[in-house]
Amino acid sequence: MNIQLLVLDIDGTIAGESNEINPGVKEAIAKVKAQGVKVAIATGRMYCSALRFHQAIQSDLPLIVYQGAWIQDPITQVRHRHLPLSLESAHQLLDYFEQPALRDLISVHLYINDCLYVREIANETEAYTMRSSVKAHPVGDLRQALTTEPTKMLALSDDIELIDEIWGTLRKRYTPAELYLTKSVATFFEATNPLVNKGTAVRYLAEEYLGIKPENVMAIGDNFNDLEMLEYAGIGVAMGSAPPGVQAKADWVAPTVEEDGAIAAIEKFL
Repeated sequence: MNIQLLVLDIDGTIAGESNEINPGVKEAIAKVKAQGVKVAIATGRMYCSALRFHQAIQSDLPLIVYQGAWIQDPITQVRHRHLPLSLESAHQLLDYFEQPALRDLISVHLYINDCLYVREIANETEAYTMRSSVKAHPVGDLRQALTTEPTKMLALSDDIELIDEIWGTLRKRYTPAELYLTKSVATFFEATNPLVNKGTAVRYLAEEYLGIKPENVMAIGDNFNDLEMLEYAGIGVAMGSAPPGVQAKADWVAPTVEEDGAIAAIEKFL
């Protein structure tokens, strides 16, 4: 296949427990670029958190962040897309998250203008900010920060079953035309504008920005938030750690990130 664009997720795909890209993965990416293939990143991370990975692989394409809600070129600083949640939807979600049965069981993250706002600094938030290298702003009542449309809302809990329950409940309450709901890892539930997902973001990058077709795209990811871009791409590769539902939609399943699955996928197809 004539692959002209390779799109990579970060966490669980090119960055594992070390929170860094292995030298071997960087080398494989460099070889692909030397062949004339463009390489981009598509992640659920904040723009400020994803920037170092974009720089590490020396990508010259816009950076896809917040599950595709935000697309910005770090070189020119041009923001190609920003599709935030409506204030109405954000307030509704906050009402749900702060009901007595849930309030003390989850941490809620609110992202506005690439800044992170939280009610308080909980253990989950500390772990998140350490890995993401971002600062959290505790504001007490999150409604105080909800004067501007947020880019994304995230609910965190170490209780995987609780996150699954939240995901299931809200998917019954909202249609895909109302909200995009997904999980990026087992402990993260995420909500964005209904027009947002990595698939629509990669489509923009491929068809509108580069003028190429889906069959010219290869994408690699490891979780449910990667599903749409794996389905869009001519070659969709799921990592070995991906949930069965994601692996089932992929064209090929690579080894895990700790086994340098991204290298295996690149060597196999590119």
